[in-house]
Amino acid sequence: MILSLAGCGSEQATPPADQPSATTSVQPSAGEGQNSLTVQVKASPQAPATTWKLNCDPAGGDHPKAAQACAALTKVGDPFKPPPADQMCTKIYGGPQVATVKGTWQAKPVDAKFTRTDGCEMSRWSKVAPLFGDLPKS
Repeated sequence: MILSLAGCGSEQATPPADQPSATTSVQPSAGEGQNSLTVQVKASPQAPATTWKLNCDPAGGDHPKAAQACAALTKVGDPFKPPPADQMCTKIYGGPQVATVKGTWQAKPVDAKFTRTDGCEMSRWSKVAPLFGDLPKS
């Protein structure tokens, strides 16, 4: 979400000489922009992507399941953390689907990739499944 604040006119009010001048500034609320993501899902690495914008607090954007996606992300402690490199994973293939998520979550930058290539990646995908909408057909 892009916010633009612009003043109208070029005149400035000058307080009377017997009153101190005051400066007023407008700042975004604390939660604004902290949970803004772009989600891109592909049926396979070569397939065209479906892309959505997702905002949370409040849920919005053009994501088809914004409220469910925000709830799933909130429920997981660190939803964008990849599996540890030394973690043993089952070699069960879940499908060719690929998703990328970029933006900001809880005021931290996000640049994550999700796949379904093994048990660890499928578990990670499942924990935040509403984020990816309906699973695209390959």
